[in-house]
Amino acid sequence: MPPTLVDVEADALIDYCLAKPGAFLDFPFGIDVAVVKVKAPSQPSGKIFAQVFTLHGVPSATLSCDPTTAVVFRELYPGVVVRGYHCPPVQQPYFNTLPLTGAVPAADIIELADQAYEVVVAKLPKYRQRELAAISGTSSANRR
Repeated sequence: MPPTLVDVEADALIDYCLAKPGAFLDFPFGIDVAVVKVKAPSQPSGKIFAQVFTLHGVPSATLSCDPTTAVVFRELYPGVVVRGYHCPPVQQPYFNTLPLTGAVPAADIIELADQAYEVVVAKLPKYRQRELAAISGTSSANRR
């Protein structure tokens, strides 16, 4: 169930992301950056779809996205939702960074988190997508 708070707090976003099939928490960039990855059972390592951290004293998140969705949210929240601040320039169109302070409504943050997961899962081979669907109890035809 998505958080219903006006502000999505860092822990609530992490918990929401971790509830997705195959999601797990990792700290590849150090203890200050919580990274949520998705991994099918047969997969040796996971793929990042969410990162939660503090940027200049502000709780923030970087979420994977497709370039079109990324631009839409950057235009909806100019100067608030920005390209992945820490990503190499070639990867920036595929990540959005946003504050978890209420500047972006909770419903939009949840939508972005859902899309982040879906974008990463869609890039996995079909057999791994089926493994994740089996974990969640849904067929891959039912997945968005």
